[in-house]
Amino acid sequence: MKGRVVVLGDLRGREAAALMVDGRLEDLLIDAGDAVTLAPGAICRGVFDRQIKGQGGVFLRLPGGEKGFLRETGGLAPGQAVLVQVSGGAEPGKAVPVSARLLFKSRYAIVTPDAPGLNVSRRIRDSETRAALEALAGEAMAGSVAGLILRSACEGAEAEEISADVAQMRALAEAVLADLPGAPELLFDAPTPHEEAWRDWAEPAPDEVADAPGAMAAHGVPEALAALLSPRVTLPVGAHMQIEPTRALIAVDVNTGSDHSPAAALKANIAAARELPRQLRLRGLGGQIVVDFAPMAKRDRATLEQQLRAAFKGEAAETSLAGWTPLGNFELSRKRDRVPLASFLPEE
Repeated sequence: MKGRVVVLGDLRGREAAALMVDGRLEDLLIDAGDAVTLAPGAICRGVFDRQIKGQGGVFLRLPGGEKGFLRETGGLAPGQAVLVQVSGGAEPGKAVPVSARLLFKSRYAIVTPDAPGLNVSRRIRDSETRAALEALAGEAMAGSVAGLILRSACEGAEAEEISADVAQMRALAEAVLADLPGAPELLFDAPTPHEEAWRDWAEPAPDEVADAPGAMAAHGVPEALAALLSPRVTLPVGAHMQIEPTRALIAVDVNTGSDHSPAAALKANIAAARELPRQLRLRGLGGQIVVDFAPMAKRDRATLEQQLRAAFKGEAAETSLAGWTPLGNFELSRKRDRVPLASFLPEE
């Protein structure tokens, strides 16, 4: 089906949301259930446990007996309470990554207690709309020291709806910030897949929201999920790549398949470069990534790097393209912003 479709339902007995664009799965959110105590986006009170000098951060005691790792350590002392937000998924046995920079996100707004200032999304270009939203932001945040970002979904929305949304986020932020003293406690849970889809997939507006029974199957989401749980990724040019997560890094191997023509390697590598961001996003993978591209002439590396930069340009997760290693592999890093699918959904 052509267009942008948000599919709401469940997969393997878990709440799920899928974003389909022209019939292809572009994003996927699934409830990790009991596999995750604190999901990315949750805000909680932690307690300073001990400093890790060699890693430039501290361990925190978090709710549910979890251990958190915080890099922003200025002014903290052992036993001190600190408000933090879970910033990504953690591998089993490792500390949960957290940040002291809290973000209170809704469909229309992001309240930023640590970043004062009123801002309107750059995607909103109409000068009159921007001026009206700036005035609305000033009224909504009057008397507050917190900052506010009005998101692109505000364009075309009713002013009263935006104001009510901002007021709710401001009240939530103020209530959480006032709840600092005490033992480790969950103060604001992460959104469910359906809530996150409603909040973050509003722009551009979907052509359809499919939430009837059987919608997931009708749009081919279960089959797409099964493919994501396999290490093998078929590429359009008859080539394929293998994506293998390890404890230390994500290893990616690109193969040309049965095509042994002189141009096969570059074609396969470009196809892999274009597909890699989508695969990492859908699989929930991040950290250090090493790609063993199919052997090609060194003169083609610049062309491939250009394709990689273009492919990762629109990704929400922070990504750094480090470049080529002496052995001819390509290294990059991607922020671990989700819980890996394979950690709670084993391949059937």
